[in-house]
Amino acid sequence: MNILGTIRTWNRVRKTRNELSGLSNWALNDLGISRGEISTISKRPYRV
Repeated sequence: MNILGTIRTWNRVRKTRNELSGLSNWALNDLGISRGEISTISKRPYRV
């Protein structure tokens, strides 16, 4: 992976983690996610 790809991946993980962290416990529960899973979930690859 090149440096640009690494930066894009890091930024995607950071944004996803921040968005999920900003949700209430109720909203996370509605999505089937616990606070302890946020870090793991944010690092999962996804397709746009």
